[in-house]
Amino acid sequence: MAVYRVSVTTGPYLMAGTLDNISITLVGTCGESPKQLLDHLGRDFTRGSVQKYKVRCSAELGELLLLRLHKERYAFFPKDSWYCSYICVTAHDGTLSHFPCYQWIEGYCTIELRPGTARTVCQDSLPLLLDHRKREIQARQECYRWKVYAPGFPGIVDVRSFEEMESNKKFALTKTAPCADQGDSSGNRYLPGFPMKIDIPSLLHVEPNIRYSATKTTSLLFNAIPASLGMKLRGLLDRKGSWKKLDDIRNIFWCHKTFTSEYVTEHWHEDHFFGYQYLNGVNPVMLHCLSSLPRKLPVTNDMVAPLLGSATCLQTELERGNIFLADYWILAEVPVHCLNGSQQYVAAPLCLLWLNPQGALVPLAIQLSQTPGPNSPIFLPTDSDWDWMVAKTWVRNSEFLVHENNTHFLCTHLLCEAFAIATLRQLPLCHPIYKLLLPHTRYTLQVNITARAALLNPEGFADQVTSIGRQGLLYLMSTGLAHFTYTNFCLPDSLRARGVLAIPNYHYRDDGLKIWAAIESFVSEIVSYYYPSDASVQQDSELQAWVGEIFAQAFLGRESSGFPRQLCTLGELVKFLTAIIFNCSAQHAAVNSGQLTQLGWGSPQHDFGAWMPNAPSSMRQPPPQTKGTTTLKSYLDTLPEVNITCKNLLLFLLVSQEPNDKRPLGTYPDEHFTEEAPRRSIAAFQRRLAEISRDIQERNRGLALPYTYLDPPLIENSVSI
Repeated sequence: MAVYRVSVTTGPYLMAGTLDNISITLVGTCGESPKQLLDHLGRDFTRGSVQKYKVRCSAELGELLLLRLHKERYAFFPKDSWYCSYICVTAHDGTLSHFPCYQWIEGYCTIELRPGTARTVCQDSLPLLLDHRKREIQARQECYRWKVYAPGFPGIVDVRSFEEMESNKKFALTKTAPCADQGDSSGNRYLPGFPMKIDIPSLLHVEPNIRYSATKTTSLLFNAIPASLGMKLRGLLDRKGSWKKLDDIRNIFWCHKTFTSEYVTEHWHEDHFFGYQYLNGVNPVMLHCLSSLPRKLPVTNDMVAPLLGSATCLQTELERGNIFLADYWILAEVPVHCLNGSQQYVAAPLCLLWLNPQGALVPLAIQLSQTPGPNSPIFLPTDSDWDWMVAKTWVRNSEFLVHENNTHFLCTHLLCEAFAIATLRQLPLCHPIYKLLLPHTRYTLQVNITARAALLNPEGFADQVTSIGRQGLLYLMSTGLAHFTYTNFCLPDSLRARGVLAIPNYHYRDDGLKIWAAIESFVSEIVSYYYPSDASVQQDSELQAWVGEIFAQAFLGRESSGFPRQLCTLGELVKFLTAIIFNCSAQHAAVNSGQLTQLGWGSPQHDFGAWMPNAPSSMRQPPPQTKGTTTLKSYLDTLPEVNITCKNLLLFLLVSQEPNDKRPLGTYPDEHFTEEAPRRSIAAFQRRLAEISRDIQERNRGLALPYTYLDPPLIENSVSI
């Protein structure tokens, strides 16, 4: 007789416990145990509980290979989901086997778990284990299927595959009562006072292991209600027409102020702050250093001499590497849209900037089109105040469009969704790369499903707030992906290619490079532990299928992108994984997320966009074709109308508030790795991130405007909001 001691841990989440019967079967190299019900007096599997049992076998099972969990009906009670964290099994000789689970188990089913030791397919030789890997991947490929959202887009998850799985009884979806107050004929619901449709099923009724927790769902749905109700009661959400004066815009964000949003309100019109935002604002990836001016921007030395001064000239500054360009060429042919029944307008500016002797980046010249000529004047700091102000505001509108659609949604949300799907479809739970990447995919599928349902669909955010609407969004992102390269994706390569490694006070660059190096060191240790040679990378068929699917689905098989379609060396694998983790975490934090509290630091979107003239989502008049025509009234008539401004701010509030279940970068409460070596690597990674955080906080104490978005405790592990 052999006795095995079994410890079962239920997750701490709301509704994680179950009343269903749970049985267990142990499978070893020498046989398997009888199926045994795990049952004590009273309720066993309550939220956060650890229950211990004994499993008796007629003989030793040898090395444990699999653990089968059977979930079955208990008496007359309806089925309910169960979140199993992990199971520990101790043999009579004291050998401990740890079986990570960390997933919701739905309906009545049997699942098989492997011990926590990570193994590539090359390290498995037993037919039982090879068959298990194959069946697991096949099951997940049936569940997670690719779908084309629009031509030229990265592949997205097909939610219908979840519904098909439910109808086939392969797993069930949890039915949750609607959380909003009213709906329309399409089944969409609205938050009280909130102007945009929220598809409640998209928030709740998806495959359980990618669904938001109850905490996050509630937080997401109701974060913006106080502000939206306040605007509704004051009539701002329904008020069309121009703002009467600039100061009135302050009234719409009387709550949710942050230090940075107040700083932006005070300094938005200053040239130094305009330039600063290219380095540390919401879209810090636009600048390119110039050695010569492009023909499409015929700026002369005489034009800029008053700003450069007598000690230098434009050619000298070009040769010194002090002239930079932000080029919004991608907007030149974007479709435009109507808001409140009125035609909107878009520009495709060229903005020339100068790094002055004081180390400040300031604008030198702005051309509001890609084609020079008499109808496209070059605006200069020496022009009238309103001419220069309207030119800078057009650039800020272009920044908004490029940032929201490409830098933010395309290059973090959509690409990270593709990485998540490929990981789920091609790598089994026991694969070391699956264990490494899984925490960095948490909630990504759910947040993107929600975004497409609530914001990107017809009559969603793009159609209600932006000058380009949904059709312009589709054009902008497909065009952006067609020009996106592996160099753009890898921070050190991007900075080098753009020639911005020497600009002072570029905190995004400095903090980002430190975090990149920390991730790279961590990934290198993990990879070298599981892959002893380049040949072991090449021979991992699951890994090669994974990278091949990413190349085909995320980058549409475009060879010119430079993204790998196969991985041949340890170095290539480390770089690719580092880039994925960085973009799923730090890059998304830099361009979107953060901590938004009334007195604390905010997110970059809210901080730099709450003051609308600094980030207008639309422009109601065409770009000026002559100088000397802009006045305060014409400026206000160009900015978004009152209700458009309010809707845009509500969106910033909604997407900027991280709920209570945030997991900062390097925080891995789910212990998928059970070996000592990767545990040591995780601890070293966390120590390095803590050192980076201390350095950032020390630097910020000396800054007039602290840069906090890449402080590791404020970075979410994944794209989750």
